[in-house]
Amino acid sequence: MSDPDPWPAPPEAILALNRTGSFDWDLESGEMHMDPAAHEIFDLAPGEYDGRPQSLAPRVPVGESRRLDALVSEALKNGSETYGAYFRLRRRDGSLRWTHTQGYIRRDGNGRPRRILGIVRDATEELLETRIRMEQDAETRRQTSIVEGTTAALAHARTIQDVIDVLDENQGLAHLGAASLVMGLIEAGRIHLVAEGPPGAFVPGTRFTRIDEHYPMSEVIRTLAPRFIESREEFAGSYPLLWPHISHLNITSAAYLPLIAQARPIGALGLLYQDKTGFTPDERNLLVALGSSIAQSLQRAMFYEQEKDLAAGLQQAMLPRSIPAVDGAEIAVRYRSAKLGRDIGGDWYDVIPLPGGKVGAVIGDVQGHDTHAAAVMGQLRIVLRAYAAEGHTPATVMARASVFLHELDTDRFATCLYAQADLTTGVVQLVRAGHIDPLLRAQDGTCRRAPVAGGLPLGLSAEFHRLEYPVTTLELDPGQILLLCTDGLVEQPGHDLDDGVQSLTVEVASGPTDLDALADRLVEDADRRGGDDDAALLLLRRRTSDAPKSGGRLQQHVAPNDPAALREARHMVRAAVRAWGARDRSDEIELVADELVTNALMHTEGAAIITLRVLSGAERRLRVEVEDTSSALPRRREPGEEGVSGRGLLLVDRLADVWGVESRGNGKAIWCEFVIPDRDS
Repeated sequence: MSDPDPWPAPPEAILALNRTGSFDWDLESGEMHMDPAAHEIFDLAPGEYDGRPQSLAPRVPVGESRRLDALVSEALKNGSETYGAYFRLRRRDGSLRWTHTQGYIRRDGNGRPRRILGIVRDATEELLETRIRMEQDAETRRQTSIVEGTTAALAHARTIQDVIDVLDENQGLAHLGAASLVMGLIEAGRIHLVAEGPPGAFVPGTRFTRIDEHYPMSEVIRTLAPRFIESREEFAGSYPLLWPHISHLNITSAAYLPLIAQARPIGALGLLYQDKTGFTPDERNLLVALGSSIAQSLQRAMFYEQEKDLAAGLQQAMLPRSIPAVDGAEIAVRYRSAKLGRDIGGDWYDVIPLPGGKVGAVIGDVQGHDTHAAAVMGQLRIVLRAYAAEGHTPATVMARASVFLHELDTDRFATCLYAQADLTTGVVQLVRAGHIDPLLRAQDGTCRRAPVAGGLPLGLSAEFHRLEYPVTTLELDPGQILLLCTDGLVEQPGHDLDDGVQSLTVEVASGPTDLDALADRLVEDADRRGGDDDAALLLLRRRTSDAPKSGGRLQQHVAPNDPAALREARHMVRAAVRAWGARDRSDEIELVADELVTNALMHTEGAAIITLRVLSGAERRLRVEVEDTSSALPRRREPGEEGVSGRGLLLVDRLADVWGVESRGNGKAIWCEFVIPDRDS
């Protein structure tokens, strides 16, 4: 049987079969011949075209016509041989369709254009496919960008909740078309649901599920392969236990991904879609890659949380298990752990009940953020507590603690602030070793920094043989709050430490009156400000409702040539006299105490230690003792008319009810007693 079509086929037949027409445009006469295929493309009826290009105006919109004219004119002028363009045609029914034209310009020997030989063809399907492909490419790029951005955000996630927040935020998986997500993590052989999708999506009884149950997350964990559910029907048929509980959510498809880290499953992620069916190969690949990034981030978060729990547990083990109840004081303590997982700090606090209605309050910070710092902190806290409980003065406690830290042969030093408060009198003796000053909040809410004379940090003062720690005395009135803290509570990224202390002062002043609520507020404010250092906080408020009623005991070390120490001793005596109810004899007691201390400093080469205590018995007495390092006993003598010495013991004898001298090892103590009224009288 012979083929009816000639071979080879004529060009016009080939063009027509491919929906392509041709034209021959004579530029000199202006006539343009178009073949029948071109007439069909322009949707021209027989007789509608008269051979002039102008007669095509009804088929070419004005804007497209101008663009084509400009294109052809430019090609004719610049010597081009060809040109091509896409343009729209208006069909007979008024609809537009895309068309493509291409022309070859023939010129004479002088380069003058004479004719254009060209083709026109229907480009509707071509451009439709191109647009679809471009849209798909753009969507793929968009989704890839979202996945990359999500992956970058996941790199900064520290906790499991951080990972969930990254995935669930506005810039997260919702831009991939997912309406919501569910996530489960493997715990003790079961799947723990940690993210449960949109409101109303939680299925009762699925907070914890077994891996062998017939749920999609269980399936992907068992098979270690993703599961793409492409329609409601597939979801309902594949998971009849789950579907009835979520059918009202209008879920049309879902993607469940196993979360695999180090070749083992740690959980599963489910992405739920609305108004979407099916997944393209590119979408599947992107989601699988995303699942891998999420798994790595989750594993890091798990390790971080485990390390943080371990660090926090170690730190808490080094701190006091509980704060003892102290009569006459209300105390609140807080510890805020460092932000970084294993970066355990050396911050600590301690409260030490002492005899005679006193209490010691300690706040400190060992240099460094590691387990070594925590270990040093634990040892230092114990010895400091022991030295205070032995009855040493605050300055001695600090000096011995510094020697201990130096003898540990560690490369760490520590800052510390020790306050010894007599709750019967309100007198507080403070010693500071390189630490920040405390704050004092009055009953009216005003708050100020309480400057405390300071020495070198613990360890360094022993290394440089500078163990003298000056003592600062202040008076804590009933209702006043003494605040001790480490610098982690006041540090603000990018700000000076003094600015942080000032900000803390304002926060304390505006804070609640309840001590625990105030402590919580200050720690929460520190969390909001940021900062990666740990912090310790101790608040002590004096109260009189349950203050110790028995006689108290105060002691002050006064070094030679130290006017500040002498002033603090006088301040201590004045506060004790007022607090112990000896107001009627205050002038006598203060004068005698000052005379004894002055004599000890003038007639000996060492320091003096003044001690005040209340003695109970048949009658209540206030006892003043001044101890020095000289074994020579004093003699009472009458001074001459112009004598300037010898009056000290005479004054003591005249004003005190009873006095005496006691030998004390390498020195002596001069004491005197004053009868004072009972508290209830």
